[in-house]
Amino acid sequence: MELWIPITLVAAFLQNLRSAMQKHLKGVMGTTGATFVRFGFGVPFALAFVLGLHLLAGYELPRPNGPFFAWMALGGLSQIAATFLLVHLFSFRNFAVGTAYSRTEPAQAALFGLIFLGERVTSGTLAAIAVSVFGVMLISVARVPLTWRALFLSTVSRTALIGLASGTLFGVSAVSYRAASIALGGPNFMMQAAVTLAFVILFQTVLMGIWMLWRDRAEIARIGRAWKPSLIVGAAGACASFGWFMAMTLEQAAVVKALAQVEMIFTFASSVFFFREKINLAETLGCALIVAGILLLLILG
Repeated sequence: MELWIPITLVAAFLQNLRSAMQKHLKGVMGTTGATFVRFGFGVPFALAFVLGLHLLAGYELPRPNGPFFAWMALGGLSQIAATFLLVHLFSFRNFAVGTAYSRTEPAQAALFGLIFLGERVTSGTLAAIAVSVFGVMLISVARVPLTWRALFLSTVSRTALIGLASGTLFGVSAVSYRAASIALGGPNFMMQAAVTLAFVILFQTVLMGIWMLWRDRAEIARIGRAWKPSLIVGAAGACASFGWFMAMTLEQAAVVKALAQVEMIFTFASSVFFFREKINLAETLGCALIVAGILLLLILG
């Protein structure tokens, strides 16, 4: 088994854990604060990864260069904008359709990997991505009473376009992070991923911190009062991101993001086994398609 596969699976599990804890924080702070803790409280852990690899493992610190900073900034800004659009979707009554279109990230990452880095994927990989993306989109609209006609007409709706824009920006950020890590040129994928993560998370923390100081200072106080659970979110988020960055240094972003759809399976497993929630036929079919897409990816990719 190639190393990026277990790394991606662990990262997907940790991201699911981080998302569950972030939902808990929404009860004591706003969306901006719950988003900020993912970055701000992850900074100490991201720096610890770099120092640990350098001081304990003895790996050299790579020297950031112009292309690294350009890709890092593009990735960081794209991810913030994508997250903002995704959160904005929830203000619409028919947000489920938009959310479904935001899940096209792996397919769009394949396109941007080709445009930005000249990376090509095999026909088997494209088929696997298509199957898993359709499965995730199906889950996103599984609990919405939509007819086929309404679903077709919704493809040009405002929410669909916002969702597509969010998926586009997530795709750009994934490819940018891979390009930034590769631009460091060594000494190995772990140190490249750790340094890239440290710069990205510091960059995003500063940007969001400035935004809150300007527009929402009260949120800073709410974050301070919930520092203990925020620290746990930051740790889980930093570990998940370190996994994503390592995997995307080793393998194309589109392929990693396609396998990362397994996060939806983890989410449904939590719903069924821990919260005793029932899933409907469309959700079951969506999960089956995700599994099928992942198997196709591992066999044919």
